[in-house]
Amino acid sequence: MIIATWNVERLKHKRQLGEIVAACADTHADILVLTETDTRVSLRYPYCFNSAPLCEDEGNYYSTTERRISIFTRYERVHRHQTFDEKTALCVELKTEKGNLLVYGTIIGIHGNRRSSFKHDLDCQLEDYSRLSALGNGICICGDYNCSFSDNYYYTKESRQKLLAAFSEHGIALATKDQVECIDHIAVSSSFLGNSIPMVTEWNLDKSLSDHKGIAVSFS
Repeated sequence: MIIATWNVERLKHKRQLGEIVAACADTHADILVLTETDTRVSLRYPYCFNSAPLCEDEGNYYSTTERRISIFTRYERVHRHQTFDEKTALCVELKTEKGNLLVYGTIIGIHGNRRSSFKHDLDCQLEDYSRLSALGNGICICGDYNCSFSDNYYYTKESRQKLLAAFSEHGIALATKDQVECIDHIAVSSSFLGNSIPMVTEWNLDKSLSDHKGIAVSFS
């Protein structure tokens, strides 16, 4: 199975939309979570789920096509679970060959990690993780964490500690923990991974298509 995520920077490089779509396709991901995305990013997946529109109560700051989260997948949806903010976090339960998996696509802190809203978003999401983990299925928390774990690239001590503590409590493995200069992450329930050792790959390393690298994990 391949799970991938990429922040496409609100499609600021829309003149390179074809290259962005091609880069997404090249991941061959079974589950692809795009953040800071746009419905103009059209991919050939049988299923696509989007977070709530942003334009209705945000003035003219967002275009009608923008979404914070899109989940593309080849797996059928079993259920859509409620999150603390339907614009910022999206959770769908998918039926996979390894069993049902809750995919929680997210941005923690839409304005980065330096504003007070970041702490509020983080605490609300931690409550979501706890509630959803209690359902007993595997969970994948995937998206823009605004937090690096292996270096001092971009993080807050509090967010790093809280996320790692929550993952430990709920038996979730942060597969991308050791990546350098990485704030986009993929964490998966250890029970869902089984004995597999996830392999990590990255793309857009020169950040020519977005100001974020894309990242994927593969496991059997």
